[in-house]
Amino acid sequence: MSKEKHTIEPGSAAPDFCLPDQDGKKVCLLDYNNSWIVLYFYPKDNTKG
Repeated sequence: MSKEKHTIEPGSAAPDFCLPDQDGKKVCLLDYNNSWIVLYFYPKDNTKG
């Protein structure tokens, strides 16, 4: 499995991606096209840092 790291520059558009929600349903960023959303990632979640 490839573990490529992708960097997104501040102010640029987020690429479309899909992830499962808490119920296992696939949710894609494209599903919220033309809507305001806030994405927040926990980069140190479940780590000692």
